[in-house]
Amino acid sequence: MAQLYFYYSTMNAGKSTHLLQSSYNYRERGLETLLFTAHIDDRFAKGKVSSRLGIHADARLFDNNTNVFDEVTQQLQDGKIACILIDEAQFLTKPQVKQLTDIVDELKIPVLAYGIRTDFLGETFVGSAALLAWADKLVELKTICHCGKKANFVMRCDEHGNAVKGGEQIEVGGNERYESLCRKHFKALVWN
Repeated sequence: MAQLYFYYSTMNAGKSTHLLQSSYNYRERGLETLLFTAHIDDRFAKGKVSSRLGIHADARLFDNNTNVFDEVTQQLQDGKIACILIDEAQFLTKPQVKQLTDIVDELKIPVLAYGIRTDFLGETFVGSAALLAWADKLVELKTICHCGKKANFVMRCDEHGNAVKGGEQIEVGGNERYESLCRKHFKALVWN
């Protein structure tokens, strides 16, 4: 039975690595997967899901105007798809998350979505909120704060390493711009 999975975490928990491993497992058994990643994320290369471990795979790009259901339906004309995998799922719109539920319910294809739950101010991303509400299975991937506790939050840093306490919700960056923190350190650095 197909289901919608939401694998969520802070940054640097291995979401993209897990996604790539899942896709590899399907393909190793002769089953086709279809990968999507956010058009906005150009840290490594456009149209690639990339892991910090150095592995990567080609992916279709989505932006706010992409109809994921239509793209999957179109791709099905070329053959069977065993699984849909979405990287950077926090950037999905609410209608796109509904489309993922339609892929699961109508096309009977499992969807594995990977993303960050909250932004640098501790606010939920639109795509993440919809996935938290509508996914069949929620799976937390864990990483740790510098203190050793589980990291639940992401802090955006300026060029001097100080916490950024305002600005646009979306600003693409990696380790040079973001740090995963436990709630105690996030509150001390961002909310104070």
